[in-house]
Amino acid sequence: QLQLVESGGGLVHPGGSLTLSCAASGSTLDDYAIGWFRQAPGKEREGVSCISSSALSTAYADSVKGRFAISRDNIKNTIYLEMNNLKPEDTAVYSCAAHRSLPGPDGCSVVAQALYRYWGQGTQVTVSS
Repeated sequence: QLQLVESGGGLVHPGGSLTLSCAASGSTLDDYAIGWFRQAPGKEREGVSCISSSALSTAYADSVKGRFAISRDNIKNTIYLEMNNLKPEDTAVYSCAAHRSLPGPDGCSVVAQALYRYWGQGTQVTVSS
């Protein structure tokens, strides 16, 4: 079924920018909400951002709000996470995940990780001088 592959990670200096991509295959993304999550060594995985299936609703963790931007391109079947003004504490493995859109109001959650059924393998982002 749905498979997700992240790319775009790497080493960047504090204050720099990176844009991560999450390419989907096996299914189109137009019926899925998408989330970005990250996990630093020794820490639990945390939600970073999400975007609803319609792309009209987004959410961000407080730690990245104003610095990161999530978007989706259903034609390319790809999701993006633009990361600006990166900080050392942003260092982590970043993964994208998806779940089928749910009945009810349009939206998504950055904390309800159990909703996300399909996961990519992750891409490393390191912010260091």
